[in-house]
Amino acid sequence: RFHLPLVLASFPTMATGEEIAPALQDSWGDFWLFRFFVNAAGYASIVVPGFLLIQYFKRRNYLETGRSICFPVIKSCVFGSEVKSVHQDDGSLPPRAEPTESSTARQVFKLLFCAAGLQASYLTWGVLQERVMTRTYGATETDPGEKFKDSQFLVFMNRILAFTVAGLYCALTKQPRHGAPMYKYSFASLSNILSSWCQYEALKYISFPTQVLAKASKVIPVMMMGKLVSRKSYEYWEYLTAALISVGVSMFLLSSGPNRTVSTVTTFSGIVLLAGYIIFDSFTSNWQDALFTYKMSPVQMMFGVNVFSCLFTVGSLLEQGALLESLRFMARHSEFTAHAVLLSVCSACGQLFIFYTINQFGAAVFTIIMTLRQAFAILLSCLIYGHTVTVVGGLGIAVVFVALFLRVYARSRMKKRSKKLPPGETPVQKV
Repeated sequence: RFHLPLVLASFPTMATGEEIAPALQDSWGDFWLFRFFVNAAGYASIVVPGFLLIQYFKRRNYLETGRSICFPVIKSCVFGSEVKSVHQDDGSLPPRAEPTESSTARQVFKLLFCAAGLQASYLTWGVLQERVMTRTYGATETDPGEKFKDSQFLVFMNRILAFTVAGLYCALTKQPRHGAPMYKYSFASLSNILSSWCQYEALKYISFPTQVLAKASKVIPVMMMGKLVSRKSYEYWEYLTAALISVGVSMFLLSSGPNRTVSTVTTFSGIVLLAGYIIFDSFTSNWQDALFTYKMSPVQMMFGVNVFSCLFTVGSLLEQGALLESLRFMARHSEFTAHAVLLSVCSACGQLFIFYTINQFGAAVFTIIMTLRQAFAILLSCLIYGHTVTVVGGLGIAVVFVALFLRVYARSRMKKRSKKLPPGETPVQKV
């Protein structure tokens, strides 16, 4: 029983010839694949009993027969009101607030406020994310220090603060009457924490600029799946921009800079983790879009997903004994405590800025701001952490972001054209 984890741990190295940093070879228990299955087993210990309880209440027809003191809680968690709202063109987005009698200066100020808030939140989040996952704490002249290795604890820190912020917002502001069964949030929650875990864990094997470009290029597998599985059709500009993105990413990944170290080289494990991030993140967005068929606000969605995220992560951490270990690490290194708390604050504030920006200016403006943020994040990472980018790699980055801006421009033109279509005609499916 001890041989299998060792074989699994050595497989990526044997398959690609990659070298794993000594800090990652402390024990086979630190290998990402083993940790992934351990975390998944922890989530399963909560999901399986919950699934059995839901099936039990449905088979008993508890909605008509149950009259216990727990009836309101069980009804909300298992059945909900089952009343769905009319699905809009983009159910994941709140209705945009059209400016009425608002001066140009006021709108410009709002736009600058949104842009500054998004950039500050997510640029700080990106810098801290790389600092926490790739650097040591407590290093001295005689002691090399120690790395923080438990990505799941960082996910828990992010989710507990987001849950608190969303809960306070829902309590202090008027929200639509909630109708979705609470258990349905667990699917998006599970995929969300797995995608976040893969995102943190990947930084042990790849550079931050590589991770950012991989996120920007996830439109390619989405289009491939849509074409093969759903037989969707796409416009010529979508194929063109997808091809440009793939060319740009290939130029960056294949460019070889001088003095590339183990900590910055792209490895097989890093690519697998990035693929996991893209798959889980794609499922999260699609499931949330389906949940928006119920009448709910984005902040209610944020609250519901984070309730289960906190439940899953804290349950898994307690089962592994990792929660106390991480808290002891925080006690030993006050700098890490400050970084982890600020990381969570930036994540929660960033989500609120997303909702506000889309509500005020629409999805196109939000996409432009976040695309610029990705470019700035790469620049900051290279300046602060010394990642080397060759001329070919820099051209590849430029190609990717030119393609992204072309997609935003073409999509906005298509939306304007689709509004002028006669009834009965539908525009071509877009990604």
